[in-house]
Amino acid sequence: MAGEDRGKRPAWAPPVLRGDRLEAGLRTLELDVRHRLDGLLQGNHLGLVPGPGSEPGEARPYQPGDDVRRMDWAVTARTTTPHIRETVADRELETWMAVDLSASLDFGTALCEKRDLALCAVAAIAHLTGGGGNRLGAVLSNGAETVRVPARGGRAHTRGLLRKIAELPRATEGTRGDLSAILEQLRRPPRRRGLVVVVSDFLGGTEWQRPLRALAARHDLIAVEVLDPRDVDLPEVGTIVLADPESGRQREVHASALLRREFAAAAQAHRDQVARALRQAGAAQLTLRTDSDWIADTVRFVVARKRRWSGGAA
Repeated sequence: MAGEDRGKRPAWAPPVLRGDRLEAGLRTLELDVRHRLDGLLQGNHLGLVPGPGSEPGEARPYQPGDDVRRMDWAVTARTTTPHIRETVADRELETWMAVDLSASLDFGTALCEKRDLALCAVAAIAHLTGGGGNRLGAVLSNGAETVRVPARGGRAHTRGLLRKIAELPRATEGTRGDLSAILEQLRRPPRRRGLVVVVSDFLGGTEWQRPLRALAARHDLIAVEVLDPRDVDLPEVGTIVLADPESGRQREVHASALLRREFAAAAQAHRDQVARALRQAGAAQLTLRTDSDWIADTVRFVVARKRRWSGGAA
């Protein structure tokens, strides 16, 4: 359970990110992301989109003091005179995150709440896209309140963003989230081309598909789906009370074998629908679960994307 004794938690479990343990948890999260992501990727290019960095420019004769690593050997061989390849100024990457913190994410039956896992996902994306003058901005919403964080660079800015996410108040019961509205805020005004990352559990309808497809016209898209085991199956516990945190409705049911099968089938159908909608919108999908090693899952996602860019199998 999310509140189980810390001594029983696996090493990869997200830190506690609330109350008087928030500051210590944020520091632990930063260290986990930096050390484990870099260690597991073992030197692989960390970028989540192909292309950011220096573009090749014109070749010119070598001059004393030039960096020999920029030597253009093809031109050097053709002209028999040492040449180096100039580079166009770095193209800074601007990443915007749409972070859904609606009431359905204030829930978790494994090692953390989905809300905590959403925060971990933002920390990982910030690390994977940081550096080189890159900037990160975000639109956060709990359904009742929306917070816009301007795009800036630097570790201090990332820390401030993570703190804002952790401290955003939980929506009162009956408050519905609106992922479509969050995405629309990223569409208008139009932003420079870059990366858009959507973090949500994607429960409910798929009305968000239209604004997501519109964003795909200008940006690379990544969708981070945050799930809990109880989103996809019911436990064998007899009579239980099911509650919809965004509408406040409750219903007492008997978790029979038939009901559990029907629930699992309906949950899988919804997940298939979400995956199809994301695929049609052109978004790559990363699924994180509260009962799984989220950093290892992120690494697998990054490595698979790199293989696709290089023409290998995913």
